[in-house]
Amino acid sequence: MQRLFEFIAHNRLLASGAVLAAALVAFYEIRERIQAFAGLSAMQAVRLMNQGALVIDLRGKESYDAGHIGDARNVPVAELESQAESLKKWRDKNVITYADGGASGANGARALMKLGFTKVFNLQGGLDAWVKDNLPLAKSSQGAKGSQK
Repeated sequence: MQRLFEFIAHNRLLASGAVLAAALVAFYEIRERIQAFAGLSAMQAVRLMNQGALVIDLRGKESYDAGHIGDARNVPVAELESQAESLKKWRDKNVITYADGGASGANGARALMKLGFTKVFNLQGGLDAWVKDNLPLAKSSQGAKGSQK
């Protein structure tokens, strides 16, 4: 142990670099685990949608109107708790959440799990991954509401 402290004292730059590299690896791993909560690829999401899964777009109304996944229902993250009652028939059915990236969708999936939903999934990479896989988007007219299931 004494030799370790002696090495660090003589090689401060090298020791600092090692600590920084370890911190970056830890940050990256934590971020990946947060985004991967109950994660589904776009193709897995399509399979669940074909089986009747509810898709929830967690973005704001303007973003939703600009482009969303097919029959997705627009429920901004801030309104999840207040709209949980209207979603109660989906508590034991498949629900897929997404936002622009993966982190907000994962947070929405966690919130739904806390509200008693049992089969909640997050679209990994969010709408960005959906578009990257060349999957179609639907657009809403200004006055139209999201699909109500």
